[in-house]
Amino acid sequence: MKIQSRPRQAASVDGYIHSVETLGTVDGPGVRYVVFTQGCPLRCLYCHNPDSLKMKNGRLVSSHALLDDIQKTADFLKRANGGVTISGGEPLVQPEFVAAILRGCKEMGLHTALDTSGYLGSRATDEMLADTDLVLLDIKSFDPATYRRVTGVDLQPTLDFAKRLESLGRKMWIRFVLVPGLTDAPANVEGLADFVASLKGVERVEVAPFHKLGEFKWKELQMRYELSDTKPPTPEAIERVHRIFASRGLTVV
Repeated sequence: MKIQSRPRQAASVDGYIHSVETLGTVDGPGVRYVVFTQGCPLRCLYCHNPDSLKMKNGRLVSSHALLDDIQKTADFLKRANGGVTISGGEPLVQPEFVAAILRGCKEMGLHTALDTSGYLGSRATDEMLADTDLVLLDIKSFDPATYRRVTGVDLQPTLDFAKRLESLGRKMWIRFVLVPGLTDAPANVEGLADFVASLKGVERVEVAPFHKLGEFKWKELQMRYELSDTKPPTPEAIERVHRIFASRGLTVV
């Protein structure tokens, strides 16, 4: 079957990407084409893609070329109730590039999602967010000191971005990584649950148990991995955190 050509945007924007996944099932609803951008201002202790931190270590592509590749599977993505997710790294390191991809995807009639820490939320224009159907917002901690310990940056920009998304009527999935001895303090989890419950537009909370699947990359890059001795949370600990979020009326997965 002949693939219909997509509308050609006036100008192409170059950007650096880490990789793409064409049959993603965990970064938004349905089956998704996931673009992992390069570059991130956070230095999360458990980052599983430390090779994505420096922007220019990635592969330079044009938004036109990437959209042409997305177009090849656009019909399938629609039938699979999926779409396109821009992840990272941190996508908002490259806002013009990300905005061009989101706009092109909406012109193809595709569902769009943006996976972000929210730290650079001020770089996302209202126009970009209008082209974003869903924001996967990673809130690493609610305690500011713990957040800085986990990420190396301040928490407040992420909270401000969450409130802005609410004001714009954007749908959100909140993501939280449960790390024993780091983010699992009951007061931290309860504070986050209260904040998330106060936001309109949150469809679900995803509690991700800590894992060390990316530790080997740190070693390959000759970077020190501080969580080598940290074990994954127990099933009981995960269930406790699920109950805290659920007690606020939130859908938890």
